[in-house]
Amino acid sequence: MDKTVMTGAESLVQTLEASGVDRCFTNPGTSEMHAVAAIGRADKLKASLCLFEGVATGAADGYARIARKPACTLLHLGPGLANGLANLHNARRARSPVVNIVGDHAVSHRTLDAPLASDIAGFAAPVSQWIKSADTADEVGEAAAEAVAASQSAPGGVATLILPADTAWTETARGAAAPVALTPFAVPSDAAVAAARQALSHGESAALLLSDPVVSGEGLELAGAIAAATGARLYCDTFVGAMARGVGRPFVRRLPYFAEAVEEELKGVSHLVLVSTKAPVAFFAYPGRRGALTPEGAEVVTLARPNEDALAGLRALAEAVGATGREPVRASAMQPGLPSGALDPMKAGAIIGRFLPEGAIVSDEGATCGAGAFVHTAGSRPHDWLQLTGGSIGQGLPVAVGAATAAPGRKVVCLEGDGSAMYTIQALWTAARENLDMVTVIFSNRAYAILKVEMMRTGAQNPGPRTMSMFDLSRPDIGFVDLARGLGVDAVHCETAEEFADAFSGAMRRTGPFLIEAVMP
Repeated sequence: MDKTVMTGAESLVQTLEASGVDRCFTNPGTSEMHAVAAIGRADKLKASLCLFEGVATGAADGYARIARKPACTLLHLGPGLANGLANLHNARRARSPVVNIVGDHAVSHRTLDAPLASDIAGFAAPVSQWIKSADTADEVGEAAAEAVAASQSAPGGVATLILPADTAWTETARGAAAPVALTPFAVPSDAAVAAARQALSHGESAALLLSDPVVSGEGLELAGAIAAATGARLYCDTFVGAMARGVGRPFVRRLPYFAEAVEEELKGVSHLVLVSTKAPVAFFAYPGRRGALTPEGAEVVTLARPNEDALAGLRALAEAVGATGREPVRASAMQPGLPSGALDPMKAGAIIGRFLPEGAIVSDEGATCGAGAFVHTAGSRPHDWLQLTGGSIGQGLPVAVGAATAAPGRKVVCLEGDGSAMYTIQALWTAARENLDMVTVIFSNRAYAILKVEMMRTGAQNPGPRTMSMFDLSRPDIGFVDLARGLGVDAVHCETAEEFADAFSGAMRRTGPFLIEAVMP
């Protein structure tokens, strides 16, 4: 790979390495063979094989959330990209830097309308903030460098690079490209800082609403100090990409999922300051209910938009309100007692909260059964919590794979609903293949339980047995222990709190992939 003349594929790999990309989650095909060969010869770029494109894209998202730098994918043509779109949607919502590389037919082959021909750019557009097809070998290196930089440009997200097969195999004299300098995020204006300061002067009737990247690290500390200095409430979005939680960290209230609960939570707020987010809205429309959830008549002030430097905005606001040096309200230590008897979500959550180790990473797609774990881990040892940012299910397991790949020294816990697990259960195979330190808890209530709730909330009429059967995951029950073992992951089945406590505490002491099927009522 040190020769003067190299192929486009070799130029791609060397450029990615020079730009700091060291992990590729792959599910390739014929058009990508030269890229596969180049990755196989790479010095720094390592590949993780995934059995489904949705696992590859979700894993790249999880890797980026923890590593705080881009991972790349390698997908096969438009249909392969289409298989990965749901988790690219989640990555876009998380603002995760993902370099999404999609192979294409050779440029000369595009006119023949081969069976797998499709509009790759059209598929990619809704989830990408940058798209480019490198149609000659000489373009590949520069396009790769641009893609890495674009994935980290405001507000952060998916950059899709289309790689035709002939540009991968053709030689180029240009070689690898140098990294492209990142464009700094715009700093919030003095006027925005002044408006936020004025809004927060109203004390408890004011609130800060946060999202990534200021729900961890310095941003969270600054927001906590500002809330302490002004008396304002401190909230974060319902779903954020990566949130720092646990004992000793500034305590942030998460907006509830259901619209009516958000309205109740925000009662009395007359001044809402937005930091790297937008005003809250309901996830879905419901007959006779508002979609916008900001209290009627409340003033909404934007300190920093998602494409602005929210950290700089919080620093300026902290100085403006005299919050420098103020101690935030921090989460206090909490060790839930050990429950007994038949297992349910709150008992499972208490056990998780008791045994979660320091430095753990939680990938949460627990849906209706996951709330207990979130409540009971507020005062657990410090950890990071990754959420279902775009609402497209099938994220939990792949994001956990990516997080565990990015942080091999940390325990990763995936909280997964049984229905959503079946979208990307293939992720367990990659966890086994890579020997990832990843414990998966399947909340097995044998139903799409959230849809039962939504059936009632939408006011759909007379849901009889045939209707409710469409949310039923029994007949037959899914055997997650057998599935896990078939994919190379050891597993146990738990029906009581005692069994779950023994399995989960033991899993926290061991290393490598493990699955617990926790039967829920």
